[in-house]
Amino acid sequence: MSTAARPAFFDRTHTDDLIAYLGTAPSPFHAVAGAAERLEKVGFRQVLETDAWDATTGGRYVIRGGALIAWYVPEGAGPQTPFRIVGSHTDSPNLRVKPLPDTGSAGWRQVAVEIYGGVPLNTWLDRDLGLSGRLALRDGSVRLVRIDEPLLRVPQLAIHLDRQVNDGLKLDKQRHLTPIWGIGEVDEGSLIEFVADRAGVPAGEIAGWDLMTHDVQPPCYLGRDRELLAAPRLDNLLSVHASAAALAAVATTDGGDLPCIPVMAAFDHEETGSESDTGAQGPLLGNVLERTVYARGGSPEDRARALAGTICLSSDMGHAVHPNYSERHEPGHRPMPNGGPILKVNVNNRYATDAIGRAVFAAACEKAGVPWQSFVSNNAMPCGTTIGPITAARLGITTVDCGIAALSMHSARELCGADDPFLLASALKAFLEG
Repeated sequence: MSTAARPAFFDRTHTDDLIAYLGTAPSPFHAVAGAAERLEKVGFRQVLETDAWDATTGGRYVIRGGALIAWYVPEGAGPQTPFRIVGSHTDSPNLRVKPLPDTGSAGWRQVAVEIYGGVPLNTWLDRDLGLSGRLALRDGSVRLVRIDEPLLRVPQLAIHLDRQVNDGLKLDKQRHLTPIWGIGEVDEGSLIEFVADRAGVPAGEIAGWDLMTHDVQPPCYLGRDRELLAAPRLDNLLSVHASAAALAAVATTDGGDLPCIPVMAAFDHEETGSESDTGAQGPLLGNVLERTVYARGGSPEDRARALAGTICLSSDMGHAVHPNYSERHEPGHRPMPNGGPILKVNVNNRYATDAIGRAVFAAACEKAGVPWQSFVSNNAMPCGTTIGPITAARLGITTVDCGIAALSMHSARELCGADDPFLLASALKAFLEG
């Protein structure tokens, strides 16, 4: 671990803004909209993939569904100028509404859901849930919807009816995770009619939807000294927010004198393998980078030269040592909250970090004046993975996996240090400066 040599660029007000961001971003589509709004405030402008792009300098971004790619072209950037990319993802494990949502049993009205990603199922029990996502209308437009009301609940079976529950809770994904939202007979079409009313559109105009549940309890500081942050979707909206803040800061403080083109890449569908047109396995990032090279008069040779000098930081959550399960962690590497960003290493390439990447990450943290820690899995435990190896393999670029240490990853509500979000953002800013 290194030690901070000077104050970080960001401070606790960054974490305050993260709390506000998380509260307005219950779905990937809202997460993208919130990040774009923050970039717009410092002069970034949206470009459409269907339009011709030009060599205009400054900040631009592309939105496709739940993914966002943003970049800043400084004055004097040539077609062979390399990129500095921070990668993250906008999706989180949750319960998502099925195509025929109205169901019920034993006089209860329920909503049919499908499990998205690696969900610790018990964390969704007995929570007041809202609904969010997007509606596709018949005229081809899309409407975002966010219902922050206690609308749904997945009730746990009372201990009187399951005396062995504390010996190990077993939940069937099909039978036990269907939320209730009322009493009475199943009324086909009622959920979408309700959602349409909240969205202010006629139900008959809705042709499709991507809807999901979210815990309506707001994010908050936790602990005697408010040194912890408890919130949903820290994995990985914390990194989306940090990368947007870092890119905005670079554009406004260093935008005229950069040796590289800083890029923010926030993908969807990481939690299900990234295989989609908005996931890291898809061509979106590569296409955007290529088009920016060609828009500045570049050739395939210039594109190859630019990518050869490009580096990506894949920023995602990692595991803090759990005080009640310390034996599950590697005994020599025990990241702690508020200890600064973590460098994630796995020699089997579940993470993309190598010696060169370690040097890049350490230099960024040193430049930013923030401490950092190392994370590696216990040899007896399987290691997770990220968009890092995918990005490295797809684009052939040096990629480093990093993030911050947290508890309860993938739960409906997660926990991290309250200082780590701004320490990470400060390190990302230093990295994007080149």
